[in-house]
Amino acid sequence: MYMKAIQVTIDEGLLERLDNCQQVRSRGRSAVFREAVDAYLAKLEAEEIDRAYEVGYGAAPPEEFDDWPAEAAWLG
Repeated sequence: MYMKAIQVTIDEGLLERLDNCQQVRSRGRSAVFREAVDAYLAKLEAEEIDRAYEVGYGAAPPEEFDDWPAEAAWLG
């Protein structure tokens, strides 16, 4: 996979914490940044899906689900 080099600005305290972490030193800063950005974007995408469900279904489930508890009564 092609990877593009970018420039990132980070405050000195955070950079020091990053560089003091053994896992970061083992894996490299770039790998850690890629993983962090991927996790951040996945979180945003999940939140967007949740918002879409809330908009689509509203606060209460649609009336079509009103009889479902009775249908599941045999589970007892």
